[in-house]
Amino acid sequence: MAVSPRVFPPRKRWPSTGSSISPKFADLNLVKSLLSLSQEISALKPLQCLLIQKSLSTINKSKLLAIVFEELLRNPVSTSFSPSILLCFEEMYIVFQRIKTLMEDCCNGSKMWLLMRIQPLANSFHELTLELSTLLNIFPVNELDLSQDVEELFVLVRKHCSQSKTSVDPREDSLRRDVLALLHQIKKEIVPHHLKLKQILDNLGLRDQSSCREEIECLQDEIQNQIDEKSKLDIASLIGLLRYAKCVLFGSSTTQLEPDHRRRNSLSDIAVPADFRCPISLELMRDPVVVASGQTYDRESINQWIESGHNTCPKTGQTLAHTNLIPNRALRNLLAMWCRQQRVPFETVGSNEKVSGVKATKAAFEATKMTVYFLVNKLSVSPSMEAANAVTYELQALAKTDSDSRACIAEAGAIPVLVRYLGSGVGSEHPNLQVNVVTTILNLSILEANKTRIMETDGALNGVIDVLRFGATWEAKGNAAATIFSLSGVHAYRKRLGRKTRVIKGLIDLAKDGPTNSKRDAIVTILNLAGDRETVGRLVEGGVIETVIGVINVLPEEAVTILEAVVKRGGLVAIAAAYNSIKKLGVILREGSDTARESAAASLVTICRKGGLEVVAELAAVPSIERIIWEVMGTGTMRARRKAAVLLRILRRWSAGLDTNDVVDISVMSEGRLTTMLSA
Repeated sequence: MAVSPRVFPPRKRWPSTGSSISPKFADLNLVKSLLSLSQEISALKPLQCLLIQKSLSTINKSKLLAIVFEELLRNPVSTSFSPSILLCFEEMYIVFQRIKTLMEDCCNGSKMWLLMRIQPLANSFHELTLELSTLLNIFPVNELDLSQDVEELFVLVRKHCSQSKTSVDPREDSLRRDVLALLHQIKKEIVPHHLKLKQILDNLGLRDQSSCREEIECLQDEIQNQIDEKSKLDIASLIGLLRYAKCVLFGSSTTQLEPDHRRRNSLSDIAVPADFRCPISLELMRDPVVVASGQTYDRESINQWIESGHNTCPKTGQTLAHTNLIPNRALRNLLAMWCRQQRVPFETVGSNEKVSGVKATKAAFEATKMTVYFLVNKLSVSPSMEAANAVTYELQALAKTDSDSRACIAEAGAIPVLVRYLGSGVGSEHPNLQVNVVTTILNLSILEANKTRIMETDGALNGVIDVLRFGATWEAKGNAAATIFSLSGVHAYRKRLGRKTRVIKGLIDLAKDGPTNSKRDAIVTILNLAGDRETVGRLVEGGVIETVIGVINVLPEEAVTILEAVVKRGGLVAIAAAYNSIKKLGVILREGSDTARESAAASLVTICRKGGLEVVAELAAVPSIERIIWEVMGTGTMRARRKAAVLLRILRRWSAGLDTNDVVDISVMSEGRLTTMLSA
């Protein structure tokens, strides 16, 4: 599977001795490079809140040395320097590179994490200053024809470098100890004092919702940049502390972050590569596994397929030699990196372990619990819809993060409280509140245990269905459909949901009339429900085939996959309803993606074999249909080639006046037998 290098995001790292290499410049070009580097460092702003003096001192030294390099370029002694001067310049270049890297990493990183590493970072500044001091001490300045003023500047920088100290500002060290003390309190389930929290955040320049959110995003990025397990755990604890502090100190807010590179995206806004989608659910895979046929599926989807009594590979039709599921770790790593680059959450369903391998620390878990109980209690007594909207926004954001948060929110009794705000009256008056509530329930439903809680909470399911049918916005309706999709992951609930006429009606209406993202939510949910034969009958009666034909140009892969599932399980009524889709399936067979062509070929085989001569005649009337089928037999997936071969035999028997029902379905033929047949 070819993957663009862009899916591998750049990773920050703290500078080390080997972080730079000696330049290959000579003479004046080397001086020009040193001037450029020193000017770049000089243009950096001093660090805010932490390491202020060390960063300011480093910038000032760079400014003074830049003057020395400018003087050398204005009045070069000769076209070449002595070997000792060149060696010093080369070593200076390396030191300047490392200084620049250190400054940029400190400026761009998390303030909290900077505080936790204040001592080693102070040591890094000190070590680099000492290295520069050593170079300035041995530098043969008398070999250069510098003006007296510039030479005095050089001596001044050398003197200041030699006076560098490794100590940490006592106030910064005290602040670090305060944070560690708070984490220790939280670990012991002691609620931190608000004034102490405010004092710490003020000292770090975190004085409002926006700066706290940005700091949390920075910490989440830092986890991805760490190799050391302890560092990851420490950062997870800091994230928990900050989330709690943000809610308690600054209240809840529905203010969104400005669109920038830090904002996390929704999957509905992103084109997911076909190789990352599960062939069964068409959703982004979370836990890819390989079955006996060599095909990869999402674990949850293929488990449902096998538990439903199937012993074949859904994609190839081959009988599975065994039902063992082998983790596809290579693909899972690619998925994780792609999600990180796209800034969407990636987590194995039903697991408390994130893709980074970080499990919640005791401090992080207790901080999450404190945050959740604070928000749920606030929602229970919300005096206004505006206040409820702000709290539900925070809850849905928290429920999106990890399984621990989802479990804590449900255990705190949030679901019955959220149900109060699902009514159509709330949606008409406060559409944003309705979106936040149904999105929170959607995020909670990802956790397996919460599916049962939602289904068993009075009014929860009916509330979600009401939003699906009568929601105030398309976003609310789409998230309600996605919630039903999530709940239908449990086989018993899938049958129960499929029996509800309001669910079928709501999904079909959304697929028919909604915008593209909402259509996709509805269609993927319909596909999941279509795994039950009894539900397929209701879908056909509700007009699912006509709806799918209507969206086939917008969402070809999803639409054709549903059509395949419905005609396979829907009987003659479904076949008759699919008559008008034959020509469109012919177009997909010619122009669609590999996945769409495969499903189109499979659908046409079922329709033609069960629909009679009139249906085959309709297919035969498609322009150049035999050539199209031959192309699929030559270039399609293995299953598409097999189905295309069956189609070709059906057409040829029809043209010869023979019974097309006698055609053997070769969809389970081995590759060798198929190759022999095609070459015959």
